[in-house]
Amino acid sequence: MGNLLKVLTCTDLEQGPNFFLDFENAQPTESEKDIYNQVNVVLKDAEGILDDLQSYRGAGLEIREAIQHATDEKLQEKAWGAVVPLVGKLKKFYEFSQRLEAALRGLLGALTSTPYSPTQHLEREQALAKQFAEILHFTLRFDELKMTNPAIQNDFSYYRRTLSRMRINNVPAEGENEVNNELANRMSLFYAEATPMLKTLSDATTKFVSENKNLPIENTTDCLSTMASVCRVMLETPEYKSRFTNEETVSFCLRVMVGVIILYDHVHPVGAFAKMSKIDVRLFSLNIKER
Repeated sequence: MGNLLKVLTCTDLEQGPNFFLDFENAQPTESEKDIYNQVNVVLKDAEGILDDLQSYRGAGLEIREAIQHATDEKLQEKAWGAVVPLVGKLKKFYEFSQRLEAALRGLLGALTSTPYSPTQHLEREQALAKQFAEILHFTLRFDELKMTNPAIQNDFSYYRRTLSRMRINNVPAEGENEVNNELANRMSLFYAEATPMLKTLSDATTKFVSENKNLPIENTTDCLSTMASVCRVMLETPEYKSRFTNEETVSFCLRVMVGVIILYDHVHPVGAFAKMSKIDVRLFSLNIKER
């Protein structure tokens, strides 16, 4: 029982944070509304992005036929015509990652500011904490879908090869204006990552810490470890768990836990797996296995 109730060490609560974070119904207070409204503009597009990614089928057949019959101009045109709109979708996903990065940085600024501790921020500003969790939840769902869809990288690689060949032959390339060479380079790096959205958020969190040197790094790392701890405590405490009205809230909490631990591991000087880490990874691993 002692291990079950054990929570992460926290700067302001010796036994760790122990409160219910309302991921289902939290509404912004007056002081939260500015940041909340900015982030909400981004998050309202998240489900549409996931729907588009889930329905992404790729142009594998057209590409294979074009490669096998390299001198058949009709097949080349057919493949190009199939790939161009798909690359437009990939551009939209990439641009959304940039919007998500900006949203995350805004939330981090609000949730790590003085004079409140991370626990106080998360308990007082639950609507912002909920949005932070929703970003992490979206991120892991996006990356799960991306990892199981090799067509994304295949389509984009074909697009870049064909575009390069068109330039060499001075052939006008429909679609080049939509994704120019500079943007294509950035997108290529993005999609080369196994988990591109998570990499974007990790880099954004690291950049946030480096750019805010007047803010102790502990403000950010403690925010992450506290969020992970709150999720775990809610899952382990029957009183809290019984307040979930949506059965998907359990998987939501688990995804958020994984996301914040990964961010913590990237940002903290010694990572999440060192003995001095404020995250007891063993307890979190047991919690995830039990689910």
